[in-house]
Amino acid sequence: MRFFVWVVGVVSLLLVSSCREKTGRTVPASAPVRIEQRGNSAVLLRHGQPYFIRGAGGHIHLDRLKACGGNSIRVWDDLDAGAVLDDAQRRGMTVMLGIWVERETDGFDYNDREAVARQYERVRRTVLKYKNHPALLLWCMGNEWAQDATNFAVFDEVNRLTALVHELDPGHPITTAISPDSGRSIWLVRERCPELDILSVNAYGVMAQLRQFLDEGGWTKPYLISEFGPKGYWEVPLTPWKTPIEPLPQAKTTFVQQTYQQYIGSRPPGCLGAYMFFWGSKQEETHTWFSFFDDNGRESALVGLSQELWTGKRPANRAPTIRAIQTDGKPVSYAVLAPATQHRVRVLATDPEGDSLTYYWQIKPSAQHTSDYTDTSLPALTGLMQSATAVATTFRAPRQPGAYRLFIDVYDTHNHVASANLSFLVN
Repeated sequence: MRFFVWVVGVVSLLLVSSCREKTGRTVPASAPVRIEQRGNSAVLLRHGQPYFIRGAGGHIHLDRLKACGGNSIRVWDDLDAGAVLDDAQRRGMTVMLGIWVERETDGFDYNDREAVARQYERVRRTVLKYKNHPALLLWCMGNEWAQDATNFAVFDEVNRLTALVHELDPGHPITTAISPDSGRSIWLVRERCPELDILSVNAYGVMAQLRQFLDEGGWTKPYLISEFGPKGYWEVPLTPWKTPIEPLPQAKTTFVQQTYQQYIGSRPPGCLGAYMFFWGSKQEETHTWFSFFDDNGRESALVGLSQELWTGKRPANRAPTIRAIQTDGKPVSYAVLAPATQHRVRVLATDPEGDSLTYYWQIKPSAQHTSDYTDTSLPALTGLMQSATAVATTFRAPRQPGAYRLFIDVYDTHNHVASANLSFLVN
């Protein structure tokens, strides 16, 4: 049934797009932000000067972002947008301001005319409120709204909303953020949303395939990377019980460094820059997977790496790294344990500058695909660790069968942290 809906939608799309003309808007040279074609590549201009985005998603730790060489932040909606824009402006930074577009997967019905009209009015008010703020760089019309959508009306509505924003604010380009898994996903946006100026892609492990996807989708306008960081939990090996295995810190930094240098920092034609994900602390599969900082503001190695990628200068002091977690004398990435059994664990960690290290262990249930899967911190279990602050310790497996993670945080004396975890099943 779903395949049938897709086929009907694509046939309708072809009929509509075959008679649709490409937009030919003229952007005044006085516009604060505009796109200019120079040779075989598009360039983003801010106040007439080339502006390559060295950004991060989030709106905290902005002084540190600035010190690392960052120049822009991304937020996903207009919640507290005035304060976010002001904070960026005070630091000489810009904002890609998200305009939230409701998702069909969250229950929004794009055949509901009243709901669609309310969203249209909300977008209109948001643009009028913030279009003249000096820190505004781009509008981002929605985030991953196309994912698993079966009603192609959402594409038409995104295009209509984009046309509205162009009418209200011709001085700032408009993009939208998708998670491409093929050239088809980009082709759908290209054909159905011609009002867009830029395509934004949330890309992690697929960065090496992105150029292929863009070419297959026929995308010839500029693009930017709206989310980039370590490989996602949907892109890594799984335990036998289907829990994603989180990469160790060194694997994360190696992937980010090599991928950024090859596909972003090299400034391929049409690429306007990227936003790292996530400049803060965020629960998504785990509380450490994408977090550049911990809850107390300690920096992971990804913060210092961002500075190196953006400025070419390595930090004077770097975060520790974790080589392995040993369980009962063996380095493992997952384990199956009997209920209430005791096990010896040790973290193998080093510090680049030889700083003294301290440790903190905790056990949490694995995240479930429910309301706690993202953005909700999972509480640690108590009474299971013999010593939570030693390099090696003994823990008791929970009595309750299920999937868990044993987390280890390693701290140096310069406000840095390295985090890793061991997935284990009590069975």
